[in-house]
Amino acid sequence: MAAEPGFRGWFIHNMAPIMFGALVLFLLLGYPVAFSLAANGLIFGLIGIWLGLFEPKFLQALPERVYGTMNNEVLLAVPFFTFMGLILERSGMAEDLLDTIGQVFGSIRGGLAYAVIFVGALLAATTGVVAASVISMGLISLPIMLRYGYDRRVASGVIAASGTLAQIIPPSLVLIVMADQLNRSVGDMYEGAFVPGLLLAGLYAVYIFIVSSIFPSAAPGLPLEAQTLRDPEQKMMPSRILGAVAAAGFAYLIATGSLPGLTAGAIPGVANVAVWGVVAFVLLYFVMSGTAKLLTPSLFIALAFSIAGGIVLMERSHVKFGADYVVLTMSATVGIAFVVAVINRLFRLKLMSKLAEQVVFVMVPPLALIFLVLGTIFIGVATPTEGGAMGSLGAVILAFARGRLKFDLLRQATYSTAKLSAFVLFILLGARVFSLTFYGVDGHKWVEELLVSLPGGQTGFLIAVNALVFVLAFFLDYFELAFIIIPLLGPAADKMGIDLIWFGVMLAVNMQTSFMHPPFGFALFFLRSVAAKVPYVDRVTGKMMQPVTTGQIYWGAVPFVFIQLIMVALILIFPGMVTHYKSGGIQLDQKQIQQQFENLSPGLDAAPPPPLDLGFGK
Repeated sequence: MAAEPGFRGWFIHNMAPIMFGALVLFLLLGYPVAFSLAANGLIFGLIGIWLGLFEPKFLQALPERVYGTMNNEVLLAVPFFTFMGLILERSGMAEDLLDTIGQVFGSIRGGLAYAVIFVGALLAATTGVVAASVISMGLISLPIMLRYGYDRRVASGVIAASGTLAQIIPPSLVLIVMADQLNRSVGDMYEGAFVPGLLLAGLYAVYIFIVSSIFPSAAPGLPLEAQTLRDPEQKMMPSRILGAVAAAGFAYLIATGSLPGLTAGAIPGVANVAVWGVVAFVLLYFVMSGTAKLLTPSLFIALAFSIAGGIVLMERSHVKFGADYVVLTMSATVGIAFVVAVINRLFRLKLMSKLAEQVVFVMVPPLALIFLVLGTIFIGVATPTEGGAMGSLGAVILAFARGRLKFDLLRQATYSTAKLSAFVLFILLGARVFSLTFYGVDGHKWVEELLVSLPGGQTGFLIAVNALVFVLAFFLDYFELAFIIIPLLGPAADKMGIDLIWFGVMLAVNMQTSFMHPPFGFALFFLRSVAAKVPYVDRVTGKMMQPVTTGQIYWGAVPFVFIQLIMVALILIFPGMVTHYKSGGIQLDQKQIQQQFENLSPGLDAAPPPPLDLGFGK
């Protein structure tokens, strides 16, 4: 059929880009995302009917799409993980972790910043909620960092960035949505994102190391009077000797290829050895800086047995590297260390320093919860929805064991969970309405042709897509990006033969910048809401402290945005750090399966098969 002349023909031909532009206009005017999506879908659906692009009965597919969304069991993981995170955040776990880990790292330059990064990663693996992590660490650690002379930009930047780890380290809510939009397994998405999430936390620590080395006054160590869990009778030299022995053993495992062999599937070649070399250097630095004060001879022996036992256990299993290995080995090691700590306390054997014992008892509950959730998902015992349900129950049990499970806490957590879940569901329903009309006017074909035709093949496509997501992250948050942009980009990526799990994890790291972009980053807003806005008197030192300005929060976030972009580039260069998830089981190629079915069934123009001759007519 020939194209209609004039404005009507032009409008019909360009209806898809006009529809997308109208959505952007609605969003810029400040209308809620869910209602902007639904309104655009319905308005342009009626326009399409008026122009004769489709019949009125086309919109009868809307109820089926709505009920299909409501019946999606994968999305049940969203309220489960949200509830788990809120219970843990309000039960005081973050406060205990920051206080204890701050004592461990506090004696070295940048120690409190390292503690914030470490706890941020641990909270991310247990809560999965960015707001909870940023607000908790902002309330607890920001006053302490300012009290001991931290630069306000460094302190605010590391708190905001560490809180955003909850988006990329499983059980992240955005990874659930990403898997749903790309029609992929949530378990595979979790497993693929685990290593990049930990590596991103490591890059944050490297940045703090560089800053504290060049500008020591920007991130000083804690004074002795602030190290309340330090054992005064413990001497540093034996600890440093034991730490040096541990570092030497670690270097030996690297030199013999034992440790690099664990990550060979994720980071190939020289880069793999270089990464482990950096890890060994950082370990040696911490040991010689005094962090080894945790070590006593008995504890050193106990930890050596624990680590060796964990490695032997996993080596005898079918798990050889990747996220499964990390989670299961860590769980075995921590379990043995916890048993040693309990025996030490019950029989007063003095195997551990006071600080070491406190570290074990504070860290074991969240680590146990990580194994309960991620471990069961990774080894295939539970689905993400079932893992979230177990995590919710585990969080309630932990809060009860700590004596902090109150009715008011349950009420607030339930209310916040219902509000966030309704927010996600309404955006998803609006996206379903929008996509119905957008697909009806062949908008997906327009986007696919536009992206596939970009110069440079896959590389050009990936660079353009990441640049687009980075720019849109200035104006949209990660849920809006996941519901609006990902369904448009996924089919084009799949057509180009790109692994959608790898593609989704890379975009999730990129979308993480939406929390850190000045001036619209939500993590910056969360930190601004809890940071001091007026001068105040510090309750410990009695000194008058100056407030943290909005400009300092924004400037502190800029270096971490660049670090997140570096992480995107690393995933692009070393896809194995994500695609190692394929080693966990048998992967089915859906295209090959479809081809086999087509080969089995004859085409419409094929000649009929000859009749069977069983010999009865002879």
